[in-house]
Amino acid sequence: MAPGVARERESPEMEIFHLLRAVAVEYGLRQAEFAAEHGMHVTDVRALICLLDAERAGIDATAGLLGAGLGLNSAGTTGVVDRLERLGLVSRVRDVKDRRRVLLRVEDRAKELGWSYFGPLIDSTVGVLSGFDERHMAAVRLFLQTALDALTTEDP
Repeated sequence: MAPGVARERESPEMEIFHLLRAVAVEYGLRQAEFAAEHGMHVTDVRALICLLDAERAGIDATAGLLGAGLGLNSAGTTGVVDRLERLGLVSRVRDVKDRRRVLLRVEDRAKELGWSYFGPLIDSTVGVLSGFDERHMAAVRLFLQTALDALTTEDP
């Protein structure tokens, strides 16, 4: 900014948007550090998150689901799964309901690695949220969900 030029005060909405962006950037940096420490690419970390989210939601994780979640084609998805499998973090297992289908399972080792690194961050964030009343929690949830919806809509 040029000397002597007054800076306009940001609106509260823009301040919150910039805070959200800063959180996303910091979290991305932590993911990159974790990936580097464990011989992974940051896309591998995103893949683990995608697979863990599917597991938590009770959704069968397939290569197709993972590729869609990461925005990768079939070859790219296979490369990610191969790397994670070589590291002992993911395994391919036959679906017991449909033996033609292969499911992806996150191994306990991956969960332990992730928790050892991200656990303190998760604990401190949950600790902050536990001090919020129901109204504040609802507001945070609504904001984050609508922000996520805005990012994931087909036609922004």
